[in-house]
Amino acid sequence: MTDEPIELDQRRGMAAQKATGSRRLLAQVEANERTLRQRREELETHLIAAPAANWAEAAEKARYVIGLYAASLGAGDTQRHTLVAAVLADFERLAAEDIKP
Repeated sequence: MTDEPIELDQRRGMAAQKATGSRRLLAQVEANERTLRQRREELETHLIAAPAANWAEAAEKARYVIGLYAASLGAGDTQRHTLVAAVLADFERLAAEDIKP
């Protein structure tokens, strides 16, 4: 008797190995999606919990909402993608100006 584990995947045919790999990958993706949804809910709860104390905090909330909107746009909606990018660039520029002495 041996203490070495038997690698069962090597004893299966190629199709069975691919199917097993696909099932494992799908399970990982589903677990990652659940974790992402939970983290997103936690973030949104945090953002909703209290009003922004200043313009920078309000801009952070707006960036998040604009990002959600941008993700919902179709790839062919280039004008709105450009508009979103311009607004986010404005936020960055104005935030940098606030930091300057």
